[in-house]
Amino acid sequence: MKLFTGLIFCSLVLGVSSEWYSFLGEAAQGAWDMWRAYSDMREANYIGADKYFHARGNYDAAQRGPGGAWAAKVISDARENSQRVTDFFRHGSSGHGAEDSKADQEANEWGRSGKDPNHFRPAGLPDKY
Repeated sequence: MKLFTGLIFCSLVLGVSSEWYSFLGEAAQGAWDMWRAYSDMREANYIGADKYFHARGNYDAAQRGPGGAWAAKVISDARENSQRVTDFFRHGSSGHGAEDSKADQEANEWGRSGKDPNHFRPAGLPDKY
């Protein structure tokens, strides 16, 4: 009886821990997807393309699974919160302010919901991206 109970307990523990491992793996892969999208955004430096890169990074991360979607939300929220802080020092700069932050969050949510990020792709953005 003790052996049977021990086997059931061990199988439950291993099952739960394997779910955590997959969640953490998805989160790490999702964070990498977000990093790649933001790197591409900085490299492209194309006017009006930031919403596309936000949507694409969130879309790619969310495709990894629940861990990737979680990582995308955490990274997107952290980036928006840090942008709000820098807005105090960049009055009048393009790409800053409450309206732009709201548009960024809409693009983030669009991507995480599984919708096509190309909706935000500006005309003329090189095919490389």
